[in-house]
Amino acid sequence: MRKPRTLRPNQRARILVVDDEEHIRSGIRRSLTLLGYHAEEAASGEEALRMLEQGQFEVMLLDIRMPGMDGVEVMRLAREISPDLLILVLTGYASLESAIAAVKCHAVDYLLKPASVHTIAEAVSRALQRRAEAERRGRQRTPRSPSPPEEPEEEAVLCVGPVALNLQIRVAVVSGGDGDVLQAKLSPTETALLAQLMRYPQTVLSCRTLAQRALGYDLTEAEAREIIRPHICRLRRKIEPDPAHPRLIRTIVGRGYQFNGTS
Repeated sequence: MRKPRTLRPNQRARILVVDDEEHIRSGIRRSLTLLGYHAEEAASGEEALRMLEQGQFEVMLLDIRMPGMDGVEVMRLAREISPDLLILVLTGYASLESAIAAVKCHAVDYLLKPASVHTIAEAVSRALQRRAEAERRGRQRTPRSPSPPEEPEEEAVLCVGPVALNLQIRVAVVSGGDGDVLQAKLSPTETALLAQLMRYPQTVLSCRTLAQRALGYDLTEAEAREIIRPHICRLRRKIEPDPAHPRLIRTIVGRGYQFNGTS
C-alpha cells in the first residue's frame, strides 16, 4: 500500500480514465490532456488496477457499470492500492448499491452521463483544489495545537420509501414501481431540503421550518415561502416521475410540504 503523496502546485496531475466504451474514454483523455493534465486510459477494471499498481495517479474517473469487474469492486480494490486516490464516478446508471459504495470508498463526485467535457474538467479541478486546501491546512496545524472535538458523523445515505439520497455526492435515486430507476444530481440547497423532508416522512414542515433547519435562515413564513418554493419546484422536476402531479413531495395548502415515504 503506497503512502499518500503531496501534489506540488506546479506538477501536472495524473488522471486515469476508466471506461469500457473506447470513444468515451479516449475523448475524455484527449480533452484532459489538452487542458494540461497527464491523462491515461484503461478499458476495464482489471486494466485500471494493474495501472494503479504500476504507477501513481492522483485522480481516477471511473465508469461504474462495465463488463467483467464492475466499478463498485474496482473502487474498493483501488482504495486498497492507493488510499489517497481521488475517485470520480461517471455513470449512466444509478442504484442504491453504487450510491452506498461511492460513500464507503470516499468518492469525491458522482457525474451522470452524458457529462460534458466542461463538467468533467470542473469536477477534476474542484477535487484537486480541495485536496490542495486540505494539505495546506494540515501543514499549518502545529503538533501542540489541540485537536478540535470530532463532530458526530451524519448518515451518508438516507433511504425512505422509494428514494435513496446520497448526502456526500448529492445524488438522489428513485425506484419506480415498474422497475425503472430515476437518478438526479442535486444542488447543495436541494440536497439539504430533501434530506430534511426525508428525515420527517409524513410530517408537514412549514417553509419557515425548512428554511431554519435546512438552510440556517431565520425568516418569517412569508419570506421563507419565497425562497423555498422555487427550490421545491426544481427538486420536483428532478425526482418526481410526474412533476405536474407530485407524489413524493406533497404540498399541504396553507401549512407547508410533506414527504410521502410510502410511495
